[in-house]
Amino acid sequence: MFYILELIKVIILSIVEGITEWLPISSTGHMILVDEFLKLSMSYEFKEMFLVVIQLGAIMAVVIMYFEKLNPFSKKKTTEKKKETFDIWLKVVVGVIPAGILGVLFDKFLNKHFYNFPTVIFTLIIYGVLFLVVENNKNLKKQNIQNFKSLSYETALFIGLFQVLSLIPGTSRSGATIIGALLLGLSRSLATEFSFFMSIPIMFGASLLKLRKFGLNFSFFEFFTLLIGMFIAFVVSVISIKFFMKYIKKKDFKVFGIYRIILGFILILYCIIK
Repeated sequence: MFYILELIKVIILSIVEGITEWLPISSTGHMILVDEFLKLSMSYEFKEMFLVVIQLGAIMAVVIMYFEKLNPFSKKKTTEKKKETFDIWLKVVVGVIPAGILGVLFDKFLNKHFYNFPTVIFTLIIYGVLFLVVENNKNLKKQNIQNFKSLSYETALFIGLFQVLSLIPGTSRSGATIIGALLLGLSRSLATEFSFFMSIPIMFGASLLKLRKFGLNFSFFEFFTLLIGMFIAFVVSVISIKFFMKYIKKKDFKVFGIYRIILGFILILYCIIK
C-alpha cells in the first residue's frame, strides 16, 4: 500500500510538472506547493533531486517537438538555413550564461534559503503583478523583433539576465524570460520559443548537478519512480506546449498573471488558518 500511495503522489507531481513547466506560473513553485500537501515519503535528498531531475522528461518534449528547427545538421535544410540554426544555438548559449554561472555558484545557498513556502507565495504574487503591468502598458512592449534573425546577441544576453530571476522558486523560468523578452521588444511567440530553447541547456545542467550530488545509489523503487515521473512529465509537456503556443497566437498573458495573484493570496489564507 505504501508503494502505491507514493506512486500516486509521484504521478500527481509529474502531471503538475508537465503542465506548469511551460506556462509562466512556475513549475518548481508548484512542485514545492504540491509536495507541501502530498508529503512525498522519501528522503530529503531524493526529493530535492527528484523535483529537479523530473524536468528532464519535460525538456525532452521541447527537444523532440522542435527537433527539426533546432537541428543544424538536417539534410532538409539549405546551407543558409543551417547557418541560421547555428545562430539560434549561439544566441541560446549567450542567453543561458548568466543563469548558468550564478546557478552553479549559488546552488546550495538558494536551496537553503529560498526553496520554501513563503518564497513561492511572494514570487507568485510579485510576478503576477508584473505580467499585468507589462500587458496593460503598450509603451513597454513594442514587439518589433519577430524572428530569431532579428534578435541580436546583446538582446539575447539581456533576456538571459532576466532568466537569472528564475533561480528563485515561484518566479517561473518561462515567466521571467518572457517578461524580459516582451520588455525588450520580442513578439509573444518568439519570446516563448526563445524561453523554451534556453531552458534546454539550463535544465539539463541543473539535472546533471543534482544527479551528481545525489549519486547513483538509487533503490529500485526510487529509480522506478524517477523514470515514471520523467515519462509522465514528457507526455503532459507535449500537450501543454501545444496548448500554450496555440493560446498565445490569439491572447495575451494576463490570465496567467491573475492566476498567480489569486493562487498567492489563497496560499496566504492557508498559512493563516492552518
